[in-house]
Amino acid sequence: MDNILDNIRCELKNNMDESVRNSGEKFFKEAVKIYGVKTAVVSKIGKSYFASLKEEPKSEIFNLCEELWLSGYMEESFIACNWSYYLRKVYEPEDFEIFTRWIDLYVGNWASCDTLCNHTVGTFIEMYPDYISSLKNWAESPNRWMRRAAAVSLIIPARRGKFLREIFEIAGILLLDRDDLVQKGYGWMLKAASESYQKEVFEYVVNHKAVMPRTALRYAIEKMPAELKTVAMQK
Repeated sequence: MDNILDNIRCELKNNMDESVRNSGEKFFKEAVKIYGVKTAVVSKIGKSYFASLKEEPKSEIFNLCEELWLSGYMEESFIACNWSYYLRKVYEPEDFEIFTRWIDLYVGNWASCDTLCNHTVGTFIEMYPDYISSLKNWAESPNRWMRRAAAVSLIIPARRGKFLREIFEIAGILLLDRDDLVQKGYGWMLKAASESYQKEVFEYVVNHKAVMPRTALRYAIEKMPAELKTVAMQK
């Protein structure tokens, strides 16, 4: 099992590209630790090694994911995120504590946050909707990534027309957040909800536009018709 991580890291190093690393760093305001490997290549490497883990207990695979997170490398976090998502058919309620810990302790940039939350956490919430109340607790965390996670975990469920009431509740908690990455996160969540509930999201935005940060507002209305955007953007 330990050799798997050694082999993965060897392959990542063999696929390093200085231009990819330099361009990748420009996407982040905070310092990031990256090899400089294209995302498609990272996914391919992770998937190929997961094939040898399929018969292993979920707990063992989660332990490997933890080791990948601990490295601090973004590419290793992506593999951990993908592996945890591959296990979605065997998620159990107690797994939520593991996902929460990963976000709180290891997530340090929006890409790792979104990769974990869009798929692993979002799928878990659809399977165990009672846990959506925990996302409201995340939204009040001092950790900016927990707050962003509260919103971006609902992106895919929102696109499917789910959890509108809870989406508005979480948006309400995050409404005045000063962190631009949190603003973008809940704006994105509202935008996703607008695909099924354009009228309701538009009304929410208009009712709160006097105090809603412009970053969040612009994200929320991005997919709306031009005439609605004009009304929403009016001061």
